[in-house]
Amino acid sequence: MDRLIAIRLRYCINTHLEDQGIATPAAIGAATGLPVTEAVRLLPRRQWREGDVEALQAVASRLGLEVPLEGLDPAAGKGREE
Repeated sequence: MDRLIAIRLRYCINTHLEDQGIATPAAIGAATGLPVTEAVRLLPRRQWREGDVEALQAVASRLGLEVPLEGLDPAAGKGREE
């Protein structure tokens, strides 16, 4: 489930930065409060790594984003009659 949370967080953060016109590595680093190299590795990463969710939640918090994470558990709907 952490992988799904990381995907949702990355999408929301990247969309917010794009909407604000923040696109260069230096601007992304400044906006997120991360060193440039860390920001450009964390945000576009396609592979989940340990610690990503916590790092992404911290970035979302710094940006003032509220990222809805409910409904991400794929097992939550199993067992229901259709």
